[in-house]
Amino acid sequence: MSLFESLGRSQQRQQPMSAQDAIRQLQQNPQAMLQQSGMSIPDGMTDPQQMVNHLIQTGQVPQNRVTRAMQMLGMRI
Repeated sequence: MSLFESLGRSQQRQQPMSAQDAIRQLQQNPQAMLQQSGMSIPDGMTDPQQMVNHLIQTGQVPQNRVTRAMQMLGMRI
């Protein structure tokens, strides 16, 4: 079996994270979750609102996507 076949098989075994698990993980450790998603959050930044502002200001996430996510979660804008 080639290396690429092995990698493909290991990826197939992983179950996608449920929405509830993703939200729980985001609530428990937002910085780690965002960094795993490929976003850059400065070390030591722990306030979720600061993180959202940072992601918008640095162009990592467009404002309309944040607004849509907040609406989906039933949060005030």
